[in-house]
Amino acid sequence: MAKNKLTRFAELGTYSHVIQPALSEVFNKKHPLYGKWNEEFYFNENPIVLELGCGKGEYTVGLAEKYPDVNFLGIDIKGARMWKGASYVNQRSLKNVGFLRTRIEFITSFFAPGEVSEIWLPFPDPQLKKPKKRLTSPRFLNMYTSFLKTGGYIHLKTDSFEMYHYTLEVINYNGLPLLASTGDLYNSDLDEEALFIKTFYENMHLSEGKKIHYIKFAMPRQGEIVNIERDGK
Repeated sequence: MAKNKLTRFAELGTYSHVIQPALSEVFNKKHPLYGKWNEEFYFNENPIVLELGCGKGEYTVGLAEKYPDVNFLGIDIKGARMWKGASYVNQRSLKNVGFLRTRIEFITSFFAPGEVSEIWLPFPDPQLKKPKKRLTSPRFLNMYTSFLKTGGYIHLKTDSFEMYHYTLEVINYNGLPLLASTGDLYNSDLDEEALFIKTFYENMHLSEGKKIHYIKFAMPRQGEIVNIERDGK
């Protein structure tokens, strides 16, 4: 197994559509692609959409195949998982999809204000004991605000009741525009094609009879997103 991982890491390093920066390139500094993704990575002016915590890249690739006039970037720290999606892209020579191997905590080192149009969060870790580590917590939402276009969208798909309701509370508390919300996606009237891409984990959740929750909301480019815990203080 360890040998297989090493082989995958080595192969990942040969892909031009995979960026694997060293810590020294992103810690308290801007990455060389900051503000230049359209010009120097995708070589077009199409909108850029991120998938955070992309795992094997199933959603990133699925979106890229459905929307060839949009640029997609899957971000995760797990290179062995990312290898699967990156290899698929390499085999099919998809030009509108890339991968970035880094910690999401460093994400503001990569994107300039207004450089990203949308963010997808398909089945992120709900961090049941550490809500401040959730990817929809104010800590991370404030990071996203720094580079999302004004009114840029965030999509959350989750099987976690806690993650779903926590995110709704953050949205409502901060007065963010809520564009869509359902506690049971596959028994709702939502019909956006992108919603029905299924990852390995989503298929597993569905086979276990779990409901899939979905939220779409917009982010302003002004004001701080605050923690719910500040209420009344």
